[in-house]
Parts: sequence; structure tokens; C-alpha cells
Amino acid sequence: MTRKQRRLALIGAAGLVLCVAAGLVLVAMRDSIVFFYGPTEIVEKGLAPGTRMRLGGLVETGSLERGPGQRIAFSITDSKTTVRVRYEGLLPDLFREGQGVVTEGVFEGAGSFKADSVLAKHDETYMPREVADTLKKQGHWQPGGTPPTKTPSTP
Repeated sequence: MTRKQRRLALIGAAGLVLCVAAGLVLVAMRDSIVFFYGPTEIVEKGLAPGTRMRLGGLVETGSLERGPGQRIAFSITDSKTTVRVRYEGLLPDLFREGQGVVTEGVFEGAGSFKADSVLAKHDETYMPREVADTLKKQGHWQPGGTPPTKTPSTP
């Protein structure tokens, strides 16, 4: 074998090892990648039961049901399609009907979803309670949640 042939064999072997390593990384990541869908997308794509995913939309008004313990059921809608969600655990403080929410869990089929976690979304006027209390004490609080802009005073 000449030096050129040995060099090509070494480069080919290194390339093969890199391809196998990249393949193993992609296979390992496949289980940790979670896609985000809305209720209508679930119906349109015809997802198979047992698919792990994130489901987002608005909590349908009047759909919240509390069961024994920390069992909760509610519906998520995008004004076109509704999916029933079951969850067991503590809900975030910002969770309420009519509010945006993102849930992560397993699609069970037939418009049913079992959530492992629930994340409540807030709008752009959100302000932490501590900041709002401080602004109220200082007299700068406005009901919309945004403090007034200060105008420079002229001496």
C-alpha cells in the first residue's frame, strides 16, 4: 500500500466514524425533541395516539373541572377545534379560563390529551406583583399595568 492509499483509507475511516457518531446523536435526540401543535393542526395532521408533543391554545371558558386531589381537566381551543386535556398537579398562578396556555404531554387520540406539565402564557402587559405593588406605593400605578412615562420637568 502506498502512502497515498494509506492516507485515503485513514480519511475514509475517520469520515465513517463521524457519520456513525452523528447518526447516534440524532437517534438519541429523537426522543427529546417535542413539537408544538395547535388543536386544529392535530386534527389536520392525523397524529397517532401516543405521540409526545406540546399543545397550545386558549383555555376554553367554562371547561375547567377539578377532580379529587390535584386532578384537573380543561379544554384547549383555537376557536376552530377543541382538545380535552387531563392534568394532575399544581397549575401555574397565571392559569385561568380564556388565557393562553402551553401543555406538554402525550396525545391519546379522539381529541384527548394527557399533560405532564402546564405553562401559562401572559400578555405583553404582564407585570410581576412585587413591581406592581411598589408602583402603587409610589403612586405611579396605572390600571392597564404600565407605569406612566415621566416627562422631563423644566426648571
